[in-house]
Amino acid sequence: MELSKAIKTRRSVRKFSHKTPNWRDILEAIDAARFAPMAGGIYTLKFIVVSDRNSIQKLASAAQQPFVGQAQYVVVVCSKAMRAIDTYGEQAEDWVKQQAGAGIQNFLLKLTEKGLSTTWVGYFVEKIVKVILNIPEDVNVEAMFPIGYEIEKPKTKKAKINLDGILYFEKYDHKRKMKDKYIDV
Repeated sequence: MELSKAIKTRRSVRKFSHKTPNWRDILEAIDAARFAPMAGGIYTLKFIVVSDRNSIQKLASAAQQPFVGQAQYVVVVCSKAMRAIDTYGEQAEDWVKQQAGAGIQNFLLKLTEKGLSTTWVGYFVEKIVKVILNIPEDVNVEAMFPIGYEIEKPKTKKAKINLDGILYFEKYDHKRKMKDKYIDV
C-alpha cells in the first residue's frame, strides 16, 4: 500500500472480528515506530503487546471502554523520559510527547498497510494499567491500541478537513489564495 493511501484510509475502528491477527504484523508496525524522530537520538518509547484475554478485559475496564475487550491484541505504548530529561532538562518532557506522537503515527500507518485496524485510546486510569502490566512508576503510559480486523465498514465517510481552513502563510491567521492547486486535498 502506498503511504498516501495509508494516510487517507487510516481510521479509528471500535468493532473487531474474532479473527486473530498475525502477531508478526503487529511487530512490524512496532518496528516502524523506531524510525520516528528522536530528540538527541534518545529513544524513549516502549511497547507492550498483550494477548492474554484476562489482561485485555482488565485493560478495557481500566479504559472504561468495553470495545477494547473485543480486540485479539492490545498494544500499550509507554515512555520513559528520565534519560532525555537528564540530558536536556525539563523541556525534554515536551520532546518525549512529540516523539511518542511521531512513533505512534508510524505504528498506526504500518498497521493500516498490514490490513489491521485499531483506535487510539488515550482515556484510561493509568495507575490501574500500570498494575495490570507491571509498569514501573517512572514510566508514563501514553496510549493503548486494541488491534484486530474490522468487522464492518463504516457507513459514513471520514470527515475531510479543508486545507484552506488550516493553512497560513508567514504568520498565524494570514491566508492567501493558492494559485497552483498542486496539492491533492
